[in-house]
Amino acid sequence: MKATRWNCFGAEEGEMKAVRTETRDLMEQATERAVRYLETLEARRVFPTVEAVSLLTELGGPFPAGGSEPTEVLRLLDEIGSPATVASAGPRYFGFVTGGALPATLAANWLAGAWDQCAGLDVLSPVSSALEEISARWLIELFGLPRECAVGFVTGATMANFTALAAARNAVLERAGWDVEADGLIGAPKITVIGGEEIHISAVKALGMLGLGRNRIVRVPADSQGRMRAELLPRIDGPTIVCMQAGNVNSGAFDPAKEICAVAHAGRAWVHVDAAFGLWAAAAPSRAHLVAGLSEADSWATDAHKWLNVPYDSGIAFVREDRHLKAAMSANAAYLVRGEKRDPNLFTPEMSRRARGAEIWAALRSLGRNELADLIERNCRMAARFAEGLKAGGFEILNEVVLNQVLVSFGEDAKTREVIAALQAEGTCWCGGTVWHGRAAMRIAVSSWATAEADVERSLESMIRAAA
Repeated sequence: MKATRWNCFGAEEGEMKAVRTETRDLMEQATERAVRYLETLEARRVFPTVEAVSLLTELGGPFPAGGSEPTEVLRLLDEIGSPATVASAGPRYFGFVTGGALPATLAANWLAGAWDQCAGLDVLSPVSSALEEISARWLIELFGLPRECAVGFVTGATMANFTALAAARNAVLERAGWDVEADGLIGAPKITVIGGEEIHISAVKALGMLGLGRNRIVRVPADSQGRMRAELLPRIDGPTIVCMQAGNVNSGAFDPAKEICAVAHAGRAWVHVDAAFGLWAAAAPSRAHLVAGLSEADSWATDAHKWLNVPYDSGIAFVREDRHLKAAMSANAAYLVRGEKRDPNLFTPEMSRRARGAEIWAALRSLGRNELADLIERNCRMAARFAEGLKAGGFEILNEVVLNQVLVSFGEDAKTREVIAALQAEGTCWCGGTVWHGRAAMRIAVSSWATAEADVERSLESMIRAAA
């Protein structure tokens, strides 16, 4: 079918019927190709070959004057694009704290794509609004956060931090008698931002976008595991935001929430928690002690495309008081139809956005509390097994393995980097490099529902081979 056939304005009934049939054929082909991709994941290299990446140039060239058959577009995307993907949806990808996509969430993503909903207003998509509201309630219960929390469904941890910190900026300046949404930051009282020495770049980027400055963060020293030392918090005076971390991106460690919140709130500061993956420890009974005191903060940011294993992109912002988030995110116009139900765009930076609540709802509904807890516990046990196997192989584990993160050194920095490069080139699994306390290290993050014990053992063998 020619691309021009897809323009159905003024088409006769017979032509419309043909388009519907051809649409079904195209979607069936897409399903067949996608399923074949998933079925071959385990047998694939985790990182694509140089040859596969080089062939991506065939997708370019001059902008075509005429269109292509949709089936041909799909064929090119699959036959050239699929071999050049990273198998992060598979069981042996341990880089960047990347989860896979649970079957139910992928199916929900496909269906929501077909819905093509604009999820900004309830009147634009009642189902999108309802799924967010239900998911928000379940997540608040799961994490043990205050029941009155407002929740925004965004793209990822950077935007979740941005959204929550925008509410924080609004609140601390309101206490100082300044309306930042109306009058901006020029002439506003100074806001002090306090963060740990190990504050994550996503929070730093969010602070920069909010006009609070990347270089103005007052850094608090951290201990050997990257935890902020609460006893070294500076004196708090005036509008202040304290950014703490639940789940250090390298070590998995948690800042001492109770102590930080007590000091910060005594000085009337706002406490924000960057918990991109660490907040999910609340779902696992044996790890729940790690999140003790987190519920005393004022806002929280996390990802669903990490440990909830939903497709990209999916982040969540929580703010204790509804009014602060709405004040920072709301916009109004005569044409915007407001009803009595929850309008999602009151809680996020975007007005128009996709219905990402569908995948979060599907994950929570398909797993339930028990299977979600098992997923978290299983990944943590696998991380411990990596640490045990590497230590037995004579290599140095640099962190206390409290969650799903493992840091390993293979000797001198140059040697460690060589091992990482060799492991990535070999293709059995994929782990990234980092620097920890001035030393090169390989970082292993176990975050996928698809990873089995056999994948851990196979990957361990590959790591030890690379080191040898």
